Amino acid sequence: MRILLVEDDPVLQSVMLRSLADAGHRVDAASDLATATHLWRVQAFDAVLLDLNLPRSQRSASGMGSGLTLLREMRAKKDKTPVLVLTARNRTDERIAGLDAGADDYLGKPFELAEVEARLRALVRRSQGADEHTLIGQLLLDRQGRRVLIAGEELVLPAREFEVLCELMSPPGRTVSKRDLSNKLSDFDDALADNALEAFISRLRKKLAGSGASIRTLRGLGYLMQEERA
Repeated sequence: MRILLVEDDPVLQSVMLRSLADAGHRVDAASDLATATHLWRVQAFDAVLLDLNLPRSQRSASGMGSGLTLLREMRAKKDKTPVLVLTARNRTDERIAGLDAGADDYLGKPFELAEVEARLRALVRRSQGADEHTLIGQLLLDRQGRRVLIAGEELVLPAREFEVLCELMSPPGRTVSKRDLSNKLSDFDDALADNALEAFISRLRKKLAGSGASIRTLRGLGYLMQEERA
């Protein structure tokens, strides 16, 4: 997944960045309202992790801005990116305000990183209309368990390859553009070159050999996951 993390606590931001990256996600981070607003406007994300109490800019720690302002603005623009609010503001009325502003879920601090990741996966599955399990040929993807099986045997994939497979199978039969896949694998200022993406897909194809599922290249369009014909 491509995630926008909006968190002004440098220690917490660093811990979350490392945890999300280790899980195979590509994360762009913002520590203030101005940076978060810019990133969200210019980049498409699978999900946003949003703190509510933020500095308005990096140069000014005084004058806190509300993440709810940004959330309301993006919802007014018909942006439907799933948003998980993370905040120490955990009173019932504040949770209601966050949900009414357009948040999809709400998690009070302190929290467990494993729960953050589980809630993110659930939000993105719902937004994509994806099932917990997808079967193509003998290839079974278990999103909730984060497992891949071929004919009942588990195939262990690096986190980033697992995320790409999820993208290609959400749902299967959907053409995924090279640009979209590159965005999943790249940092905001470091786009993945076409030849690097093709090498990445080539490695994944080899691991799926014999599964009855294949990744087809559609020239000029992108990639398509499909069942192999006998």
